[in-house]
Amino acid sequence: MKLPRIVTKLAVSALLLGSVVALATPALVEGQRGLRARIFLVQHRLPRGGSERALLGFARSHNARRLRETTDQPIPERKWKAEMITSFNRPPGDLEFHVLFYDIEDGARRFVTDMSTFINDRSQKTFVQRLRLPRGRGHHEGFQPNRRMELVVTIRRQEVGRQRFELLGEEIARTGTVNFGDDER
Repeated sequence: MKLPRIVTKLAVSALLLGSVVALATPALVEGQRGLRARIFLVQHRLPRGGSERALLGFARSHNARRLRETTDQPIPERKWKAEMITSFNRPPGDLEFHVLFYDIEDGARRFVTDMSTFINDRSQKTFVQRLRLPRGRGHHEGFQPNRRMELVVTIRRQEVGRQRFELLGEEIARTGTVNFGDDER
């Protein structure tokens, strides 16, 4: 007769524990939902020694929707350089966030690459990162000139911000002629 009483107590305890977990979980999920990030891409030199507010004002006024590639190298070795300023509405509460790059020129998102950013100070809300986006080797490989892109910031696989931009650059010129040597005649 004691066995059913123990089983009943265990069942009631499990039910009580399950209801406490179920009530606590939506609050945690709801708290994460409100996290938002504003993303700025800047190709100007950032001011030094200013406050966070001054940095965000500079980023807002110098935000680049079109990134221009470097011109000091041969075309296949060129890249796009920028500073990415990510400003969260509150501290992210995690040790890292991810930046995903998508090519959206042809309509649907095509994943290009991702980048992880590790956070040193959990109370910090604004982060500055140097971006170097190298040209891809093939037509649908890596970053390509004259394409529309989307940058997405995620924390714990939840999208918290996005920024669209264009990559401007010189395309590799192709003549369209084929030159056969003397051996091919």
